[in-house]
Amino acid sequence: MSMSGHHAAAIAYLEESRDVLQRAIDDPAFLDALTRAADRVAGALASGGKLLALGNGGSAADAQHIAGELLSRLNYDRAPAAALALTTDTSVLTAIGNDYGYEAVFARQVRALGRAGDVLLALSTSGRSPSVLRAMEAARAGGLVVLAFTGRGGGAMPERADLVLHAPTDRTPLIQQVHIAAAHILCGLVEERLFPRPEA
Repeated sequence: MSMSGHHAAAIAYLEESRDVLQRAIDDPAFLDALTRAADRVAGALASGGKLLALGNGGSAADAQHIAGELLSRLNYDRAPAAALALTTDTSVLTAIGNDYGYEAVFARQVRALGRAGDVLLALSTSGRSPSVLRAMEAARAGGLVVLAFTGRGGGAMPERADLVLHAPTDRTPLIQQVHIAAAHILCGLVEERLFPRPEA
């Protein structure tokens, strides 16, 4: 592929990304789900609860990214917020996967670490990941608030969630881009609500 061909491919992808973000901007249901999700997370954290985040592959990276933004900081210095990604402990993941099967790797952690009033943020671009769906079921049974970030269809996530944010596309990389943009907005709203920015 020539340099101009590379440029054309890059421009086409960036234009598609722009169009997907514009669809999110223009979708009142997307914006409502995002602001309601921030309210749920802020409410749980303000009451002494925590956020548990999980997903597979790129969604696992997103779960870790989100936990990092809350535990450390996003836009300014403030106290840490309680967030945990269930995707990071290789001993836990491999022990549960070996002993109970991969489908149980998140559900078992939710049962052990989740408490009523906590929030589970489940990320799946397809909405069909068995390990994610089982974790959502475990969270519902344990009295956690269940938030789902997924793609346009949502797979089997909507019936297992209290609140669903649908990225307005079926393309996995673009869904992931929308998810992390939405997560940054969510974390920013939570940060502002729980830890108001110091007056200049």
